[in-house]
Amino acid sequence: MSNIQDTQKFNKWIVLLSIFIPVAVAALFFIKIPGAKPLHFLPPIYATLNAITAILLVVAVVAIKNKNRVLHERLMKLAILCSLLFLVLYIAYHITTPSTKFGGEGMIKYIYFFILASHILLSIVILPLVMITYVKALSLQFDKHKKIAKITFPLWLYVAVTGVVVYLMIAPYYTY
Repeated sequence: MSNIQDTQKFNKWIVLLSIFIPVAVAALFFIKIPGAKPLHFLPPIYATLNAITAILLVVAVVAIKNKNRVLHERLMKLAILCSLLFLVLYIAYHITTPSTKFGGEGMIKYIYFFILASHILLSIVILPLVMITYVKALSLQFDKHKKIAKITFPLWLYVAVTGVVVYLMIAPYYTY
């Protein structure tokens, strides 16, 4: 892909998905499938996908710093795939299962909610950044890709790592 029309088409999709996905995820807290069996087994799976994503991101950055573009590209595609799979499983869980309340008290409660809030806000921000960064690479605009990737990488890594931290902090309060 290298022409401007293709990039503009992707930009429209980036805007649409960047609005639709956060709105759809937010709606999950109000919409449940009636009579659906809760999918309690999913949180450790999607937390593991977050951990794998974080590892893939770090290894991909090392690969590109070592000028291994092919490995970098493959690892980034895997990171995107893990994030997409995470999103599907997260939606499946939250559309079938009541929300879990954090049961910690005192300072840990404030720490948990700070991590959770920053994770949620940055997960909304990272969505268009990942797509824009990927489209810049697809369109062979490597200077622009590199420039935005310097912003995308640390934010995406933070979202992936805090996803695991949030899971570990709330896991003792899941009811089965």
